[in-house]
Amino acid sequence: MLYLVGLGLGDAKDITVKGLEAVRRCRRVYLEAYTSVLTVGKEALEEFYGKELILADREMVEQEADSLLKEADVCDVAFLVVGDPFGATTHSDLVLRAVKLGIPYKVIHNASIMNAVGCCGLQLYNFGETVSIVFWTDTWKPESFFDKIEKNRQNGMHTLCLLDIKVKEQSLENLMKGRKIYEPPRYMRVNQAAEQLLAIIQNRRLQGEKPEITENTICVGLARVGAPDEKIASGTLQQMSTVELGAPLHSLIVTGTMHPLELEMLKLFSVDSSCFENNACQRTT
Repeated sequence: MLYLVGLGLGDAKDITVKGLEAVRRCRRVYLEAYTSVLTVGKEALEEFYGKELILADREMVEQEADSLLKEADVCDVAFLVVGDPFGATTHSDLVLRAVKLGIPYKVIHNASIMNAVGCCGLQLYNFGETVSIVFWTDTWKPESFFDKIEKNRQNGMHTLCLLDIKVKEQSLENLMKGRKIYEPPRYMRVNQAAEQLLAIIQNRRLQGEKPEITENTICVGLARVGAPDEKIASGTLQQMSTVELGAPLHSLIVTGTMHPLELEMLKLFSVDSSCFENNACQRTT
């Protein structure tokens, strides 16, 4: 049996009872280590679960999944995922491969950022398509995520922006030379994402457009959701570009049309309450 077990968002104790029981009866336990991170390390998980964990990076899961599945054909194997197992398409691929090989699987769900963002007070059913904001480079500055945010806002919907994670990435030079040398991990912060959005707004204006999102659009920055030191900050997009929320992981929400109750909740986390009194920077039903 292959078990896909969600670990939740905080620490070792966020695993469900059902998930913990599955982990403890498995012969081999893999920890997926590239789509998200917990606030505690591998050692803390091993101590609480009473099991040795095998780190599974992107390269292993995408290129060596068959060997993992062959193990699941002869014994119980757990594949641990921060948040919920289906937070990344890679894990759907793992299930499809298992089915093709005739290996039974079981999914044990947990909280993920997709539903935990409700902690800021915005209603989950008012969210549109989720987008990912990637790190720009000197030669690659995609803007497609901005178009999706604009479309959501035109429809009155909020947008959850998942911020880029760079783990076990190679420089172009090392990649071309086949050297297994990896760059230090990088995690995009709310202020970096806001700066990129502001740059796109300026670019669009230079092209004669009037972007749906402006410097005054109300946004929400979230850090370490589900952890004891969780932080939430609300304010304008301009304010989000200067906010400091500390260690990863970060997420950003660009609001759409807000119910008065949502607005009242966001005021609890305001960087500067005066921005909520300015009717130009908010849209309410």
